[in-house]
Amino acid sequence: MGALTGKTALVTGGSRGIGRGIAERLGRDGARVAVHYGTNEAAAKETVATIEAAGGEAFAIGQELGTEGDAAALWERFDERAGADGLDILVNNAGIAASQPFATIDEAEYDRVFAVNTKAPFFLAQRGAERLRDGGRIINVSTGLSQAAMMPELIAYAMSKSALDTFTRYLSKVLGGRGITVNAVAPGIVDTDINAAWLRGDDEAWAGAAALSTLGRVGEPADIADVVAFLASHDARWITGQWIDATGGSIA
Repeated sequence: MGALTGKTALVTGGSRGIGRGIAERLGRDGARVAVHYGTNEAAAKETVATIEAAGGEAFAIGQELGTEGDAAALWERFDERAGADGLDILVNNAGIAASQPFATIDEAEYDRVFAVNTKAPFFLAQRGAERLRDGGRIINVSTGLSQAAMMPELIAYAMSKSALDTFTRYLSKVLGGRGITVNAVAPGIVDTDINAAWLRGDDEAWAGAAALSTLGRVGEPADIADVVAFLASHDARWITGQWIDATGGSIA
């Protein structure tokens, strides 16, 4: 039996990149996984198929985040598929980066970054808490940039994740009495589609990204997924309110 057999998990942004890696790992560990997607239903169904092919159980649910009533709508779709199974693990992974730096970002884009990266996890956790069984897990995917100003052009993104870090610490106090742990995992540069435009196919950019890590390579989704899986397991029952550096030593 897997470490998460009998558990039900929801992974937001679970159709691609780090989220897909997390969804697949939790599925391999025995969890029934709700793979959330914003717009790419095909990618979500592909993730579900991969989990099922490995002997796991999963289903896809779609809901764009950063919109009015997004949390309520997502949980309604979750309830329709999960039924009375409830929830054991919530992974707030979905996030977007800002396309413009400090000098040119406008209010609309700034507000959207915070709506997706900060507001959505807050209300997903608020509404999810009533579904989350005692002893459950909430894991927020943050970034190393919330602790190290390495990429000033991503100031709005880093700010939104810094707020998520604060939320993590406070929520651990709010839900601790129920044995629910709340932690944040902070990746560094990871080889995903979101980084493809500047990272893949450019040997100099790849080498520079790899050099940031003390381990000398670019991160992979599995590197982050394995940390999340640990925090979701019984072995991590005494860890809560923490910001876990999963940057490969990039900010050591």
